[in-house]
Amino acid sequence: MDLLDKLAILADSAKYDVACTSSGSNRPGKPGGIGSAVSAGICHTFASDGRCVSLLKVLLGNACAYDCRYCANRRSADVPRAAFTPEELAELTISFYRRNYIEGLFLSSAVLRSPDYTMERMISVLSILRGQYRFNGYIHAKAIPGASPEAIRGLGMLADRMSVNIELPSESSLNLLAPDKSRASILRPMSLITRGTERSYLETKSLSLARTPPQAMPQRFAPAGQSTQMIIGATPETDRAIVRLASGLYHRYRLRRVFYSAYVPVSDDSALPAPNTPPPLLREHRLYQADFLMRFYGFDAEEILPEDSPSLNAYLDPKCSWALRNPERFPVDVNRAELSELLRVPGVGPKSAERIMTARRQTRLTIDDLRRLGVVLKRARYFIQTADTGRSPRISREDTVRALLDHNAGRFGFEQLSLFDTMDRGNRLPGAMDAPTLRDAVEEAVACLASAL
Repeated sequence: MDLLDKLAILADSAKYDVACTSSGSNRPGKPGGIGSAVSAGICHTFASDGRCVSLLKVLLGNACAYDCRYCANRRSADVPRAAFTPEELAELTISFYRRNYIEGLFLSSAVLRSPDYTMERMISVLSILRGQYRFNGYIHAKAIPGASPEAIRGLGMLADRMSVNIELPSESSLNLLAPDKSRASILRPMSLITRGTERSYLETKSLSLARTPPQAMPQRFAPAGQSTQMIIGATPETDRAIVRLASGLYHRYRLRRVFYSAYVPVSDDSALPAPNTPPPLLREHRLYQADFLMRFYGFDAEEILPEDSPSLNAYLDPKCSWALRNPERFPVDVNRAELSELLRVPGVGPKSAERIMTARRQTRLTIDDLRRLGVVLKRARYFIQTADTGRSPRISREDTVRALLDHNAGRFGFEQLSLFDTMDRGNRLPGAMDAPTLRDAVEEAVACLASAL
């Protein structure tokens, strides 16, 4: 099998892994070397199937020794098999880089024979790139669950970012669908990576304070940190369970990102959704929104989804849903509120909140001022008080509903305006509310919002 045939098979095999991010590293270019992982040299463009187009995203091999029931590359799957040698993959990466096709490498692999054997071959690829080719560009490497601490450390000293897929949201689901893996085999390397990055950071900081010359600084262990991926929709866990798990991973393992991958049915298995079941893309979208609230807006998992709300709202983004559940927190006076309060207002993001904090030192802000500062007023206006609030026009109930409904939701199977009419059952999302139920939900949302106007 020639190199291009292997590439076609192994690039296609890697497309279901979305835990691919190219930000967070500043490995610089060096005299005599090629490539650079500084932020200006890394593109963040992603293809429609989830692959990052700036990175060569590929598996080292797809002949897996494990038989995870949800995986397209499982041992029992009838798919073409291939594997690169370390030399082949290193040469391919450099060839693509020199042609300006890519700016780095995302390397993962099926479990070839055993976790440690697979990791040894991945380390060989990176060693050739860093040593023989003197490649200083960005490399994201996927650690294999069950690998030894020595293998984890060896890979981390060569990669910019590492990740270990947690795969499924609960141990019971993992035991059912991935019997060759265990929660401990996944969390152990996560813990090793966390300790390695923290140790390396403190060592580098200490040497920097001692004014150590740059050329004498040691290579850091996975300087861009680690990430993970969860498969969504293959198992019955609620959104609340998933958001709480993600929150725990962020706090315990200092993850940079948790990626949520809508399950694409790849096999006919009684324990999995039927092959013709569409991926739950809207649910994935809502989970990413909830994730951003935890990472950038100061929300706790319990605030986003309390015990009596196990699922994210299909028609309202999580921030609007929280605001409607907490009308006593509004209206927020933009000329007096703390930054943390501004971040709770729908339509106000981290950048616009910082701009508000800066601008109000010079003047009392009006609605027009907020528009110039980048606030999304079609949502924020229902939750704020400004210097000219008394002169704001009265807003109708229909305008309120239309402003709060998520325009982006149409991309996932329904259009906003159709929510007020009889819905075409043939084009609805699985589990979507019918028109009368939706009208009731909208009326309830408006009633909750009334006390905040």
